Amino acid sequence: MSLFDTEAYTCLSVQEVYELSFKVLTAAGLAEDQATSVAKVITAGERDECRSHGLYRLPGCVQTIQSGKLNKDAKPDIKDVTPALLKADAKFGYSVLAFDQAVDALAAKAKQNGIAALAINNCFHFSALWPEIEALTQRGVAALAMTPSHAWVAPAGGKRGLLGTNPMAFGWPRPGPNPYVFDFATSAIARGDLALHDIAGKPIPEGWGVDKDGNPTTVAREALDGAMLTFGGHKGSALSTMIELMAGPLIGDLTSLQSMAFDDNQKLAPMHGELVLAFDPGLLGGGDLETQSARAEQLFAAFADQGARLPSQRRFEARQRSLADGVRVPQSLYDRITALDL
Repeated sequence: MSLFDTEAYTCLSVQEVYELSFKVLTAAGLAEDQATSVAKVITAGERDECRSHGLYRLPGCVQTIQSGKLNKDAKPDIKDVTPALLKADAKFGYSVLAFDQAVDALAAKAKQNGIAALAINNCFHFSALWPEIEALTQRGVAALAMTPSHAWVAPAGGKRGLLGTNPMAFGWPRPGPNPYVFDFATSAIARGDLALHDIAGKPIPEGWGVDKDGNPTTVAREALDGAMLTFGGHKGSALSTMIELMAGPLIGDLTSLQSMAFDDNQKLAPMHGELVLAFDPGLLGGGDLETQSARAEQLFAAFADQGARLPSQRRFEARQRSLADGVRVPQSLYDRITALDL
């Protein structure tokens, strides 16, 4: 159930969500190619009822665009480094345009070599990772993506922000329209979802965050001003640290702590790097793609046999509803967006 189910709303078609997003982004000064990629992922979030990554992100995008730190006209520089490695310098623009311009080459390299990597550097990042993962599964490859963020999250046993929310996403191509995909933060909850609880005045479960003194809290605002926590205690903390290293120093980019220092308390989108890995199931599976695909489908079928839901199933169901009936945007959010000073 949405936090806003009892609030007045405006109904928009999926196309209208895109048009509104593109209009706002370009009015804020973002170049059309950047705005196209950003509006596309905002629309995907709203369409799939991932509201913390949909139109809710638009005012923050405007703030980042107008900050002077984001390069509004950035043209990513895509370099073919080795047969299995691409480097994309986003030039201090948004990560999603760099990904869009590199995705075909990344999938092609994976199919040629079995595995390939795309390192995106110097990018502002605000979006969910699953749209990128889906783009790769549509090209017939499995994929793994990860990125740091800002140092909002305390490590296990700590009381102050050090790690990012540090999301990770994975996808596996399947017969039919929908791949197997998961996308989650290594924090106990995504920061956007925590902020939505704050906006709605809803309490949060214990274990999501601590206040500025390091005490457990069920008040979203106190956790936002204090520190978030990782899921799974020390296990989530270790996984988050791995992402810091792999999508930071490994690819020559910033950690979440360094991203926050770059932000200098302007509260903009994080600026750092992203690592995307692509795998060809046919080549890695010894050339017998049919057998390997059948083994995967047997595993997925076993979930359904015991009534378990695969990750993203709810999102795919929401997608069909939104395409048919449109999306419900909280009136307060819609009014905030349309009242932006652009």
